[in-house]
Amino acid sequence: MSEKKRRRTEAGPPAASAALKKSQRSGSHAQGLRKQLKPDAEILASVREMYDAAQSAASSSKALTLSDLSLSAACREVSDRDVASVQLAIERAVLAMARSILAGRGFSFDVPSRAASNQLYVPELDRIVLRDKSSSRPFASLSTVRKATITARVLSLVYAVLRRDIHVTKRDLFYTDVKLFQDQSQSDAVLDDVSCMLGCTRSSLNVVASEKGVVVGRLVFTDDGDRIDCTKMGIGGKAIPPNIDRVGNLESDALFILLVEKDAAFMRLAEDRFYNRFPCIIVTAKGQPDVATRLFLRRMKTELKLPVLALVDSDPYGLKILSVYMCGSKNMSYDSSNLTTPDIKWLGVRPSDLDKYRVPEQCRLPMTEQDVKAGKDLLEEDFVKRNGGWVKELDMMVKTRQKAEIQALSSFGFQYLTEVYLPLKLQQRDWL
Repeated sequence: MSEKKRRRTEAGPPAASAALKKSQRSGSHAQGLRKQLKPDAEILASVREMYDAAQSAASSSKALTLSDLSLSAACREVSDRDVASVQLAIERAVLAMARSILAGRGFSFDVPSRAASNQLYVPELDRIVLRDKSSSRPFASLSTVRKATITARVLSLVYAVLRRDIHVTKRDLFYTDVKLFQDQSQSDAVLDDVSCMLGCTRSSLNVVASEKGVVVGRLVFTDDGDRIDCTKMGIGGKAIPPNIDRVGNLESDALFILLVEKDAAFMRLAEDRFYNRFPCIIVTAKGQPDVATRLFLRRMKTELKLPVLALVDSDPYGLKILSVYMCGSKNMSYDSSNLTTPDIKWLGVRPSDLDKYRVPEQCRLPMTEQDVKAGKDLLEEDFVKRNGGWVKELDMMVKTRQKAEIQALSSFGFQYLTEVYLPLKLQQRDWL
């Protein structure tokens, strides 16, 4: 073999060599960003400014409610109610049914419509609400007899739970009559209908979802009388109680709340004790936000008056998850006043971060047609249109057709997220 050929073979194929050089440049840039970091004391001073601004805003302004606004369309909202008042509401509904049957009219339920067409985004509140429009669910109609039966069954089960003054999970409720419900999604949907019919939050029905969300960091609270210190919960964190009404006495010296989309990033932050370097509370619902996590986040922000920063994947679904925390879900828009946390700052990972931090091409993923459609649909949402920064980032995502997970930052080192990316974001106040 000639000397020229030998050198070419050792160097490898041209494409592989180019990819290697690009990866080395990305690594060099990553180290350059590390050198831009200021001492922690200076970064903390910047974070404290954000904290002071949040405390001042919470103290000086009164939160708007639906009743403060003069909307063209009537809207429906529910509220937390005690056991006795919910029981009374069920008894009145059943008595009305009995009178209707005795009068020879049969019976039907007047159920608020939770269809997408009945949702309304209110910019002043920055959340989705439910218009006050209902539909009839008669027992005598072939098309609605089964759903009317399920509604009556759920009402009777909820009443039994309330009489015993206990809490059950949605799964427990489903297994009381599997043959009737057939699928848990059907009993879950009717449970939301019942909550809306009675004008109370779903937690007021004493039916909860299984534990999902976790919290760790600079937070102390009581759970059914037991004192919980979230700095001593290991890397797994403390499970957020499904019935938030038993949580009390929240105390914290944190400067902000860090809302994380995924469990993997949460574990990295917990194991590195990020909350000790930058005093914060870290919370995740491990993907799609559940009701308990949404209630817990709102309660922390309201009672502790802390700013909330969000860390989600750079894809349309990460932004959808963030929007559920901020503006609410269309499925539970009737309870958006209790479930939403306004003014969450989008910290990352943003589409512009992929080039800014030179995330390697092999760590970026091509968007599918479904991803692109989801991104374009988000651009049509009113809550996105009112935020120019979100529109710019989503436009970039759709045009480049690239997405990336939070874990893409691990290409620079497993602790790059906690040692460089987040500290630099805080230092530069780089959030939307």
